[in-house]
Amino acid sequence: MSGNDTATRPATGKTDRRILRTRDILGDALVEIIHEKTFDEITVQEILDRAGVSRSTFYTHYRDKEDLFMSDVEEFFEMFSTALTRSKANPRRLAPVAEMCAHFADMRDFIKALTEAGRMPDVLLLGRGYFARSIADRLRLAGVVAEPGQLAAQAHALSGSLFALVDWWIDHGMKTDPKEVDAVFHRMAWSGVCK
Repeated sequence: MSGNDTATRPATGKTDRRILRTRDILGDALVEIIHEKTFDEITVQEILDRAGVSRSTFYTHYRDKEDLFMSDVEEFFEMFSTALTRSKANPRRLAPVAEMCAHFADMRDFIKALTEAGRMPDVLLLGRGYFARSIADRLRLAGVVAEPGQLAAQAHALSGSLFALVDWWIDHGMKTDPKEVDAVFHRMAWSGVCK
C-alpha cells in the first residue's frame, strides 16, 4: 500500500473534496509527464510545476513521486476491482477483465511507458491483491461454499491467473479483443473453482 499520511483523511472515512481534487491534479500531472519521459527522470518539482501545486501541499499528501504513483495505482485497482459489485453484475462474473483490458488498450502509450520503465510488474502485483479480495467476495455472491482459507486461496490463485493473463495480453501487443480475454479468464476460473 502507499502509506499515505492518514492525517489527511477525516475520521469519518471520507476524504475532503479539496484533498481529492489536489490528489487528482497531482496524479494527472504525473501521468502527463510519464508520456514525455521515463519515470526515473521525473522530478517532484516537474510534477509540482505541471500541477500548479506547492511543495508543502505535495508533501502533506505524499512522501515522494513513488508514493504518488502507487497511490494512483491503488485508486485505479480499487475502482476496477469493485466495479462489478457496485454495478450489481451477474455474480458469475468474477472480475471486469474486458473493461480493464479495454482501459489499458485506450492507455496503450501510458502502459508502454510503464513497461519500458520497468513499472508494470509493480502495478500488476498491486492489482493482484485488490482483485483477490474482490474475487473472494464475488465467489461468495455466486454461492461458492468453502472454508474461508480455501476460498481465500482460490481467490488468490484466480487473481494471479488473471494478472498472468493480462501480462501475457500486454506482452503480445494487446491484440486479442478484451471481451475474449474476459471469456478466457472466466472459462478458466469456473472450470477450476470448487463448488
